[in-house]
Amino acid sequence: MEDTQMPEPLRQAVHQLVSEVVMNCQDVLRYTEPDVAHDWKRMTLIRATDASDTMDMASMLIAAYCQEHAEISMETLTSYLQTRQQRSRAAGPRASDRHEVAGMLGTPLPPNDDQSARQRFSWGQGYAEGGLMSEADEQRLFTEACLHGLRARLCDEVDSLDGYLPPHVAAIARRVADALEVPQPATT
Repeated sequence: MEDTQMPEPLRQAVHQLVSEVVMNCQDVLRYTEPDVAHDWKRMTLIRATDASDTMDMASMLIAAYCQEHAEISMETLTSYLQTRQQRSRAAGPRASDRHEVAGMLGTPLPPNDDQSARQRFSWGQGYAEGGLMSEADEQRLFTEACLHGLRARLCDEVDSLDGYLPPHVAAIARRVADALEVPQPATT
């Protein structure tokens, strides 16, 4: 018999892990800003991999519950976990990653390219032109502003938003931060 709801302790753990991921993602965005250019390579990679590892932890907790308590087979879990898409960061960047960067930076595609290389190069060009899908720009802007506004409110650094964000993103982030209530202790 399958459960209809996620057990509360598991739900709390997943919420905590997703919150950590959001903070790491905000840090990734923060380290892309010009005023922290001196350390962007190290910190964007560290925070991006922290976010990835934390989401892996959340996935594995859910998978462990499903295997032990919901009696989902390993074959089904493998399908849900999409293990065919998985690849190790230890292997480093692939040729396809380099093709995408070449497209972003406008450097030539190697002469022995194939259809896959041309596709990744094109994706890179799409990023360079403002995003792979222009209709997603507004959603991306809103997401970035929400992450920055949340972090600014949690760290009590709302005034710092104007110092490192483009004005249009800072304005939205400030509205997000202003809308968030600071939790007050419960009184009885």
